[in-house]
Amino acid sequence: MDMDMDMDMETLADDTDAALAGDSGGEAERYEAAEAEAELLRDRLRLAVISIATAEGKKAGMTVADPVVACIADLAYKSAEQMAKDAELFAQHAGRKTIKMDDVILTAHRNEHLMGLLRTFSQELKGKEPASSERKRKKSSKKDERPIDV
Repeated sequence: MDMDMDMDMETLADDTDAALAGDSGGEAERYEAAEAEAELLRDRLRLAVISIATAEGKKAGMTVADPVVACIADLAYKSAEQMAKDAELFAQHAGRKTIKMDDVILTAHRNEHLMGLLRTFSQELKGKEPASSERKRKKSSKKDERPIDV
């Protein structure tokens, strides 16, 4: 069963890459391409959740029933979808078109544990950033640039 799942994941990965590479001209075609991409991503997430649930069940010496695994996969997808929508709304509220890490952290405000994990992850990412990405210093004012008579 695991080998079949790996094959399905590889096939879906190839299909997703092909869908992302496709260039469509019309609005209807773009919408259909976006829908196809969303469907492929949803399927890939479901396969990953099924794989994780099955592996965790084996670790615990248990078998997880297929309907339970399917339910967990659907809940994971719906949760991720809602978090993405919330993060988008937080960015829009801040007047931005780009979602930042703070927006993602805000989406977890009802789950203290998740919010703590996201903050820790964010700090780890900031620690790995190259030094060149530091904020630029403010330019000195013209007052400070006047020549000094000696």
